[in-house]
Amino acid sequence: MKHDFDVVIVGGGPSGSTAATDLARGGHHVLLLDRAGRIKPCGGAIPPRLIKDFEIPDHLLVAKARSARMIAPSDKQVDMPVGDGFVGMVDRDVFDEWLRGRAVLTGAERRTGTFERVDRDPDGTAVVVYTEERGGAEHRVRTRTVIGADGARSAVARQNLKGADKVPCVFAYHEIIKSPPATGDYDPSRCDVFYQGDLSPDFYAWVFPHGDTASIGVGSANKGYALRPAIARLREQSGLDKCETIRREGAPIPLKPLKRWDNGRDIVVAGDAAGVVAPASGEGIYYAMAAGRFAAEAVDSFLATGKAGALKLARKRFMKAHGRVFLILGIMQHFWYRNDKRRERFVKMCEDKDVQALTWQAYMHKELVRAKPMSHVKIFFKDMGHLIGSAA
Repeated sequence: MKHDFDVVIVGGGPSGSTAATDLARGGHHVLLLDRAGRIKPCGGAIPPRLIKDFEIPDHLLVAKARSARMIAPSDKQVDMPVGDGFVGMVDRDVFDEWLRGRAVLTGAERRTGTFERVDRDPDGTAVVVYTEERGGAEHRVRTRTVIGADGARSAVARQNLKGADKVPCVFAYHEIIKSPPATGDYDPSRCDVFYQGDLSPDFYAWVFPHGDTASIGVGSANKGYALRPAIARLREQSGLDKCETIRREGAPIPLKPLKRWDNGRDIVVAGDAAGVVAPASGEGIYYAMAAGRFAAEAVDSFLATGKAGALKLARKRFMKAHGRVFLILGIMQHFWYRNDKRRERFVKMCEDKDVQALTWQAYMHKELVRAKPMSHVKIFFKDMGHLIGSAA
């Protein structure tokens, strides 16, 4: 029986759009299915590695951050200049739409609708069932493969992968405001990160510049924690409470990769659906796009060979490239975000120039830095000293 598509990609965020672009460029018949009008709450930071690897044009960068400021519970502030280069800042509504548009230009077909389920025809072929945004008419599409890139709590993952409904999440909420004039408290080239328990009991809050706008957000894994009042407090203490609010968004963000990304047959997941948001930092855009690319490579291999085992390559390659970083960040979050006493020491540790240099190199290039082994040794002992409270 004839297939309608080689692959149906559910979700048109950075991960799904990247997979769609790569597979369409490879000559495959691709359907990109996405819901209309959804914008993910996100600080919008993208490192140089992403800009280079995924060919992001400069006009999408609404700001270029050249430093970060870490704020401790005591209000102690530590500035961390980037040095040479910058961190790009994007607005997710414009950025995501541009990525979807690029996928279409490379040959992918785009449809708007809500994913319902994957059925099976009598011959075993996957049939993606979705409904129109207006009217609710049901559509059925036969496909050789499915990529689930439909975000945290992915319907594709929950319906087809064991354990996908048990991924721990941080709940994120942010408000997009009109940027105030540059002052001592607000710098349009600086990202502010607040490690304060009264704003988040187990994660952090942020103020990120976006050119004419700014993102003010907070995350917490505590389901009972009131995120909106926390943002109100942050806006007041930062002098941003009088700025016009443009929009508000909230969503869960997974912080642990799934143990399995494929169903051993014809479905694989990527991006937030696979749980690839970095612990501690909450960074997701780069890792989502990297996972989308790895998923596309795995699907391409599956379509060429017919061997379902090829789908395992997506997770295998991602974890080989980034698994160690996720492990280290997970340990860091577990120890340093536990209480304000530890957050205070964490911010103090960020004063160290070795810590700053290695942090920025790892973030900008998305790999652990091995060029200065003694710096790693020094940081290890300083880290342990702060952790046990023996540091000055």
